[in-house]
Amino acid sequence: MEDLIKKITETAGVNEEQAAKAIEAVVQFIKEKLPPMMHGVVDNFLSSNQQTEDDGLF
Repeated sequence: MEDLIKKITETAGVNEEQAAKAIEAVVQFIKEKLPPMMHGVVDNFLSSNQQTEDDGLF
């Protein structure tokens, strides 16, 4: 998640605390739209350290 925080701070011009709060708001919004059984998928995606094009996700 550190990479995402860094990206947001650079792109939006906010500090790390603001970026982290923004991410949390987005995560909560997404989880509200998904069934509870999918919440772990969101958490796992955000906590993974390495996501590359080789993973087939992008």
